[in-house]
Amino acid sequence: MEIKPIKTKIFKQGDDLNKFIFAHLPRLKNGDIICLSSKVAGLAEDRIFDKKDKLKLIKQESSYIKKTALCYFTVRQGLICANAGIDESNAFNKIILLPKHPYKTADTLRRTLIKHYKIKNLGVILADSFILPLRSGVINIAVAYSGFYGVENLINKKDLCRRPLKMTLVNIADSLATAAGFCMGEADNQAPIALIRGAKVKFTATSRAKEMHYPFKKDFYYPFLKKII
Repeated sequence: MEIKPIKTKIFKQGDDLNKFIFAHLPRLKNGDIICLSSKVAGLAEDRIFDKKDKLKLIKQESSYIKKTALCYFTVRQGLICANAGIDESNAFNKIILLPKHPYKTADTLRRTLIKHYKIKNLGVILADSFILPLRSGVINIAVAYSGFYGVENLINKKDLCRRPLKMTLVNIADSLATAAGFCMGEADNQAPIALIRGAKVKFTATSRAKEMHYPFKKDFYYPFLKKII
């Protein structure tokens, strides 16, 4: 698998997202996956606001909110994230929100790119940085994705010792987003797009928005989350 970060001009409010991608990716191959910063997608939807409205918007964007020492612990559309995913970095003294309906945004973008590049199979990932419990630093995850199966079910498959796996699901979408995010960078790299080529995924033309959401009461963190959410 090959991941190539794409250095671009700075995407600004009012810029056309499709033209932006076309300009920096002259051609795509069948089976490619595009990882795009969710911040760029948010900007394309004019989801940019004054910093003075930050707390109001965090509350507006969240289904659950709790103040912590560093930020607000929030739940937004099934994702646990800091400050409802609202970002101040590289926002030129403003704040940028996640796309309003990320999976719809990813689906629409994929259809547009397939038509433009005249290919059949294409994956789109909208990625953003998130925090893992008890781990230092941020990693990128897939806020949304389209065009491929984001979870591989290995339950009942056998390991090297011929022991059937009982619980193993492979999170493909987040794994690809993390790998791409490492190449794209977090500071002034100016590479909001990554081209992923050769990933062994199963492509699909249908939306997979629900497959990533694990049942709340079966979740590993449920005994702790149920006390606060």
